[in-house]
Amino acid sequence: MNQKQPFFFLFSSPLIYSYITLFYFLTRTTLCFVEPKFKACEPRTCGNQTIRYPFYIKGIQQPFCGYPGFGISCDTNLGLPFLNLSNTFYTIHQIFYQNQSLRVSNNVVISSSNTNKGCLSPNKNLTIPKDMFNLADNQTQVVLFFGCDSTKLPRTLQRNRIGCSAENETSSVVALYEDDKNASFASKNCRGGVVNATVENDVKRGIEESLRNGFLLNWMASNCTNCYNSGGRCGFDSGIYSFRCYCTDRIHAAKCVPVMKSHSVHAVTIVVSVVGVAFALLIVLVCCFRKKIFPPAFPLFGKDNPTHQIIEKFLKEHGPLPAARYNYSDIKKITNSFKNKLGQGGYGSVYKGKLHDERMVAVKVLSESKGDGEDFINEVASISRTSHVNVVRLLGFCLDGSKKALIYEFMPNGSLEKFIYEEKNPLKEERQLDCKTLYDIAVGVAQGLEYLHKGCNTRILHFDIKPHNILIDDDFCPKISDFGLAKICPRKESIVSIFGMRGTPGYIAPELFSRNFGGVSHKSDVYSYGMMVLEMVGQKKNIKVEVDCSSELYFPHWIYKHLELNQDLGLKCIKNEIDEEMVRKMIVVSLWCIQTDPSHRPAMHKVVEMLEGSLQVLEIPPKPFLSSPSTSPIHLSSEIL
Repeated sequence: MNQKQPFFFLFSSPLIYSYITLFYFLTRTTLCFVEPKFKACEPRTCGNQTIRYPFYIKGIQQPFCGYPGFGISCDTNLGLPFLNLSNTFYTIHQIFYQNQSLRVSNNVVISSSNTNKGCLSPNKNLTIPKDMFNLADNQTQVVLFFGCDSTKLPRTLQRNRIGCSAENETSSVVALYEDDKNASFASKNCRGGVVNATVENDVKRGIEESLRNGFLLNWMASNCTNCYNSGGRCGFDSGIYSFRCYCTDRIHAAKCVPVMKSHSVHAVTIVVSVVGVAFALLIVLVCCFRKKIFPPAFPLFGKDNPTHQIIEKFLKEHGPLPAARYNYSDIKKITNSFKNKLGQGGYGSVYKGKLHDERMVAVKVLSESKGDGEDFINEVASISRTSHVNVVRLLGFCLDGSKKALIYEFMPNGSLEKFIYEEKNPLKEERQLDCKTLYDIAVGVAQGLEYLHKGCNTRILHFDIKPHNILIDDDFCPKISDFGLAKICPRKESIVSIFGMRGTPGYIAPELFSRNFGGVSHKSDVYSYGMMVLEMVGQKKNIKVEVDCSSELYFPHWIYKHLELNQDLGLKCIKNEIDEEMVRKMIVVSLWCIQTDPSHRPAMHKVVEMLEGSLQVLEIPPKPFLSSPSTSPIHLSSEIL
């Protein structure tokens, strides 16, 4: 019985089903298999319009053929497609797939031109779902005034009449551009106005014709060009909330991979070969089980990883996300099998890569054993919904079993720490930043933090601002990166709940390691920013402070004393009076930022205002009497993106 156990176990376990699946994938291209979703997502027509991704026709095409929320209706009698924007139907005149735009007009305006009386029924204000569409450039708002008394309309408004009001056929509907000087008169003598939109004011066309001609919308769904050009049909998998490319052989992440077409005479040979390979692998696995080579957590038998389940649940609740989702096989292709390593840290490793559209990227491959997926969720949740010149862009992510990776725009200059610490600056003087560049970087980081704290729909607290997490692009524009410790909270909340201490020693605000100093809030990022700017200005590890200690507890005191006594700071970057003023301004602002009491620190919008203002109006802050715990002697290079 014991000798039969491995064989019996093999065929009573999921392993046999895994090999059946393997056999299926290896043979189906040989036997004229065509992916069902490729067939289902064949482009359809409505009137003279071709309907394909990101759109799909409700009731005719499956939702997986289009982007979520992009279902349209097709009126077979009129031969026109209709788009529902916030419970108002708009007629689609043209779809420009190459430009990801379409021209639509309010159905109320169109239908009135097809009736004898031309009366317009009441309308609603134009509301565009901002996560799906946005108005194209050069669009002008138009206000429709209903129930206007024709006898009271001056001659200048008579030519703007576009019909009668449906409730009262003796009343007129008047259309005016939003900046028309007659709008005030119309608002007083008509029942009320609703906002529509049209193309740029064209004197040759007239406002009524412009309304019927419609306006341009840009859509924000995933780009389909590469998939379409490779012979595939685009779609969206709501199960993983990600774009998919449906090809004849199978489903791909971005585009179809050419498959060698074989003559039918070779089909049997190929099938026999595949069967042989599969059987050989089966025998190898039987031997492995006999010798107990496989660990208990062998992935074919284990349940889904709890971390994977947590992250998948998060993606479903917050999707679809703007960032593209990739398989681990895609990550290997992007990084050329992880050939060019840029850096490594406790989180994992960073590799240089290239997307299919030739864009250079940095791929952060997270350690499989790191945490419960919180870092991954924090990065995806925070960066994917941001758009600011001083915040790094998340272009994609990978969650494939236990494999997790994040794809960022590539920053050829690396992180800020390489430019401000001489011991990490092999080129020394060649890479020495001048005062103006340091000042611009300080302002840029402050603007990025202001955006995170105030400019997003939700407030994002970073909790790990330091030179290592500030990336520098070709033009020395700074970009905030590494949101693994970030916390997202409603904008109205000023105090957040944090368990334990988070951040890097040397930059952590006092309230994060002891709540006696105050509540944790966006002011904690302000403290870290202030400590970082002091390091930028002084390159403090090169300054001979008059104590035998390099702790940041002493450096703020040292620089405060020199500032208070108006002594020469002796900094290498200062070449003239302008440099001196910029540096002193940065020092004063940073000393305000590291005040022990969070309520005494300025918010980031005030920091930006102080940096861009005059030095003469800045007050010297109180002397800082406490700093965070001393910096660790080793910094891991974890931010080269």
